[in-house]
This record gives sequence, C-alpha cells and structure tokens, in this order.
Amino acid sequence: MEKKLVYTGKTKNVYALENGNYLLKFKDDCTGKDGVFDPGENSIGLTIEGVGDVNLRMSIYFFEKINAAGIRTHFISADLNDTTMEVLPAKVFGKGLEVICRYKAVGSFYRRYSDYVEEGADLPAYVEMTFKNDEKGDPLVTKDGLVVLGVMTEEQYDAIREMTQQITRIVADEMAVRGMVLYDIKFEYGYDADGKVMLIDEIASGNMRVYKDGKYIDPMTLSELFFA
Repeated sequence: MEKKLVYTGKTKNVYALENGNYLLKFKDDCTGKDGVFDPGENSIGLTIEGVGDVNLRMSIYFFEKINAAGIRTHFISADLNDTTMEVLPAKVFGKGLEVICRYKAVGSFYRRYSDYVEEGADLPAYVEMTFKNDEKGDPLVTKDGLVVLGVMTEEQYDAIREMTQQITRIVADEMAVRGMVLYDIKFEYGYDADGKVMLIDEIASGNMRVYKDGKYIDPMTLSELFFA
C-alpha cells in the first residue's frame, strides 16, 4: 500500500495511507538532555536501540486491552517487524492537549500544590489537562477554559475524563500484577468526523511514572520488567 509522509515527529513519523488511515513509524530517538533520557524534555537527546520496538510492543498490548474493554481508540493493527502501527484518522484538540491521570502527588502536581499536600499522598485518579506548548511551559487548562476557548465541548471533556480514569485503571492493574505501582500517566486524545472522542498516540513506558519497592523505575527498565 502506498504511503505518504505527512509529519516528522520527535519519536514517530506519520504517513497517510491510500485507505484513508494513517501509519505511525516508531523511532529509536528519545527525548532527553545531554545524552540522558527524560520523558519530560522537549528535544531529542539520544538514540536507544530498540526503544521504538518496545514502545510499540507496549502500545499494542494496552490498545488491545482497552479496545476489548469497549473504550474507543485509534488503534487498528501493528507490524512489529516494521515497527509501525496503523491507526484511524483523528483530529487533535486545539493545537495539542495532554491529559494526565494522577494516583499520587508527585512531579509538577506536588510542586504546584505542596502547601496543601504531602509528597506521595494518594490522589483519587485526579485528571488534569495541559496545552502542548513548550514556550509557555504546557499551561494547565480547566474544563470551563477548554469550552470557552472552543477547544472541546462539555460532553467531550466529560467523555475524556471518564475514559482516562478507566484506561488508567487498566494500566495500573497490569502494573500491580507485576509488583509495580503506577503513580501517574499521560495520554492524548482526538476525535472523529462525528466528534466522538478516542484515545490516540501511544501508551509507552516514557509516558508514565511507575515505582517498585518505593523506587522510581526508568522507562527502559520498566519496559524490560513489564515483558519479563
């Protein structure tokens, strides 16, 4: 099938397919700084052989579980030999939106609200959204803000929040089976021609914070432990 490059991303390239779907090509490039991997960085810092393969492998595993649970995603199929994933077309919200679900008060949440919460305190699957904007430091945005700005409808927001909590529970349960604890996780969503919300992008170790025996597990180690 013919494919046409439409977008070159930091960790994936996107191709348009003849059938109207898209193909994501996972790369071994990682975000980081000075040769050190950091999922929070905005630039490519290093290349780790096999990281594209393991990110795709984890994405397949979770997308299949999420689809089976009746939650809409863009996932259709994948080819591990080619490190590619075929997905449904979807529009992103605004110029890009990240959705975070938190079980523990760590990271930027704790930095913002440390006057009110202990570090590592339990959170009730707390959902927050930020605009993808490196220059502005990925600003937080409320439900009212998203509606007022015309980024999404109230119904779309409510659907994303509910889906996020359901998907996070699926991921957390899989980690727990392997003796690990999910602290927080980051997702991206899009919508189809009818405005229906679906989970897009990937579900890889670099998008989540996971601990084992009270210690943080770096993404590459997490991938190895997950498939051990």
